[in-house]
Amino acid sequence: VLPEPVTTVQVRVALTATGAAPVVERVDLVGDRAPAAGAAVAAAPLTYRVFATREGLPGGTTANGHVIKARDHFVALPSRRGLAPRDTGDYTVRVCRTDRSRCEYAPVWDVGPWNTKDDYWNPPAQRQMWKDLPQGKPEAQAAHQNGYNGGKDEFGRRVANPAGIDLADGTFWDGLKMSDNGWVDVSYLWTGSGPTGVVTTAGDPLNVRAGASTTAAVKGLAANRARVVVECHVEGESVTGPLGTSTIWDRIGPDHYVSDTYLRTGSDEPVAPKC
Repeated sequence: VLPEPVTTVQVRVALTATGAAPVVERVDLVGDRAPAAGAAVAAAPLTYRVFATREGLPGGTTANGHVIKARDHFVALPSRRGLAPRDTGDYTVRVCRTDRSRCEYAPVWDVGPWNTKDDYWNPPAQRQMWKDLPQGKPEAQAAHQNGYNGGKDEFGRRVANPAGIDLADGTFWDGLKMSDNGWVDVSYLWTGSGPTGVVTTAGDPLNVRAGASTTAAVKGLAANRARVVVECHVEGESVTGPLGTSTIWDRIGPDHYVSDTYLRTGSDEPVAPKC
């Protein structure tokens, strides 16, 4: 590994034998595509299993001003501390079925369900309310399952389900292919570290694949504008997308790959180490 980027490499071959052999006839040098300078290794984000409900409400307006479309792709969390500005993915989650058969990377564009000051992913010392609950346990879940706070939310309403996340219809039906409310595994991507990229499409969500090919199995979706962590990269099928043509594929989660031509990373070169 060279200590800095170079365009020319000089190689010297020294022969120590005193006889007529060996003879050097050819030397081949092969360079691997290197990550951009300063590329960092990603650290895993916090992940918790919570109950998900379908948000619906097409035509309504979210807490950040987004007008909800039919089969939209975003999520709601019960605290403004995790709310992304409109049309950004500054706060993005990876939400997966518990068997990991399907996942979606989606921005947080609304506040709810039930509470509005329950940043349950934070440790108790940082949590805005309900500081006596374990980290990762939504207040609505504690109220519904254990009678916490008299079984009520912050507004005094009787909690009818343990929901800790709402899913927009497209995330619910198309991303995760859920047919009813249920438990999901949610990774709060901003709590991790590493290089990031913003999913960039014409508007539709991007297929997330099991390998570096457009024929690899689809493992879920990544919503337009979602900000994802680039764990590492591989060389794969050449793809032409909104950001050009490239053979770079970025791994954004366990066995989750997207073409670099759909990920705005700020560089045409890899931003993470090779997988």
